[in-house]
Amino acid sequence: MQSAHTDARTTEQSASAHQPLFRPVPPSHLSTAVKEFLAAPASTPVPVLTDGRADLEGSIELASRLYDGTCPPAPLDHGVVLGGEELPDGLTDLLAPLARTWLAPQDLRGFGHELGGTLLVVGTYERLRLDPVRDLLQSTYRAAGLGLSFLSGRDPVSLLWNTAKQYARTRPSLTRLGLFTDTDRPGSTDRVRVYDDRDFERVDIQAEILDTAWRKVVFQGHGKDDSINLGEFTICGLNDTAPRDAGLLGPRCAYGLPCYKPEDKLVPLNEVTAAEVVLSACNSGPLSDLALYDPRYQILLNALDGPARTVVSAVSVHDSDRPENAAWMRAAAAGADSVDTLNASLAGSHPYPAFMRFGLPGEQAGPPPESSDHRPDALLLTAGTRLTALLTGELLPHNHPLRPRLAKLARKVDLWVARPTHSADQSEHEIRASLEADLQSLDHVVAEQVTENPETELMNYPAHFGDRSRLDERVDEVTCHCGRPAQRFTRRGLLPHVLDTVCVVCLRCGDVTFRVPDSPQLLAFAPDEVPAGGVLEVRAELTAARPGPVRLGLFVPTYLREDTVVEPAIVKVKGSDRTTRDVAFRVRFAEQTAPQAYYFTVFAVQDLAVSTARRHFGVVPRQG
Repeated sequence: MQSAHTDARTTEQSASAHQPLFRPVPPSHLSTAVKEFLAAPASTPVPVLTDGRADLEGSIELASRLYDGTCPPAPLDHGVVLGGEELPDGLTDLLAPLARTWLAPQDLRGFGHELGGTLLVVGTYERLRLDPVRDLLQSTYRAAGLGLSFLSGRDPVSLLWNTAKQYARTRPSLTRLGLFTDTDRPGSTDRVRVYDDRDFERVDIQAEILDTAWRKVVFQGHGKDDSINLGEFTICGLNDTAPRDAGLLGPRCAYGLPCYKPEDKLVPLNEVTAAEVVLSACNSGPLSDLALYDPRYQILLNALDGPARTVVSAVSVHDSDRPENAAWMRAAAAGADSVDTLNASLAGSHPYPAFMRFGLPGEQAGPPPESSDHRPDALLLTAGTRLTALLTGELLPHNHPLRPRLAKLARKVDLWVARPTHSADQSEHEIRASLEADLQSLDHVVAEQVTENPETELMNYPAHFGDRSRLDERVDEVTCHCGRPAQRFTRRGLLPHVLDTVCVVCLRCGDVTFRVPDSPQLLAFAPDEVPAGGVLEVRAELTAARPGPVRLGLFVPTYLREDTVVEPAIVKVKGSDRTTRDVAFRVRFAEQTAPQAYYFTVFAVQDLAVSTARRHFGVVPRQG
């Protein structure tokens, strides 16, 4: 369905004021015209065929706003033509300078193995089939030193047009970069103008797209291989000059029905004035034997019929979201390649390349992007696991004062871990710094609550998690802080929200230490006896889970608290995961303290984990 948009575009000063960039010629003159062009490519228009193709005549006019001259592009290492027998005389000659060596189709199986470098695959859309394209996509994906590009079109005439555009030189003054997205809301930058669903409600998006000359523009939204949705606006793939194949499925308009979107808000993709068009929608450029609709309606083919020198499309489904938009915006501003950038960003999401490049790659502005792996910081994952355990199970009652703050941090962690929002607006360093600040604040609150009430529900975690665990078969022989042999073992949680617990048991001291994995390790040392009215000097030996602050405290059983004073109540130290450090406490006893056996517990809080070490001692009567 054609757009009702009235063309009111302003035209930049074009090369056609002096000499046209492209020259329509009759088919019988194409071969001679190509030879003339190749003999003087900087001063001769590139020959094209437009008989019966009013759409290409319009694209030639639009191209004058994008390009200011012609020159041979930098060739790729290898090229191959699929279905060369169907190409018009002269097209093969025009293709020849685009690759240093040309392969036979049967040689393609060696590419990526004995043959390396960059490869240009040329053929009409019908020739871009699962075999051989899928193997080429897979063999070059994430492979160092390999690159893959395509030249195509709905028929030989369109293929010639796309070949001719490779000789066009983009105007240096063409700087507009745009991102139209119906699925994300990234902020605009000083180089990239972003239009999102809020703009679609208040801006004439059709006019914004068609009345602007773009260096690069992205269209991101849901749709099929015939369209991309931008709110009520639609990027449309229909080309009225293309024949209808009644044997193939078509969209509603193929059967005389109105478009599923307002027809006055359609954006014909071949009328978009852009040097590069990125179709960031699933299946925006399927292989010909995998396409849903008749080529007459394909957005990829309509984009190739337009003035764009480069078209980027998705061969299948993909998970493009904020990370890809942010990466593309940075890359576009720096002049980097869109396909390499998007595929590298998506490398941590699926094992296949999502995007294909139609057109020769430009000069790289820097080293190729590194493939993403989506491996959030280990501390982020540890915090998420502990937050889940504290909030999901019944360890903490629903009205526990910690719950609101834990829930707030859990929401943050979820956003930081989720791929669409991870590192999209903050760097890894900024996320880590923010997380550490939140954890330190919560650790301080936890330490204060334990000091004020050692019987708080949180301190029951060894029994709560242990009751929902199984014993790991591994048992280690260790030494208790009393100097006697002890055993260290782990109970493995049986449910996702049940943490593992590590326990050390001594035949004399009982359960000496409790902790969860990747939390501080504690031992407690003190004299076996202290006189009533005296001072028990305690030395806690700490090995932190990671370098950073650890809060420690000490408490005695309820029946001893009225007769004791602990100094300090809480202490914050800088812990190390490589060396142990000593932390000193003093327990002062009242004169009336009853002589008998007692115990004290040292605890350490780091990253929402509480580790404990219990030590027995005795109070004896004061002598004299």
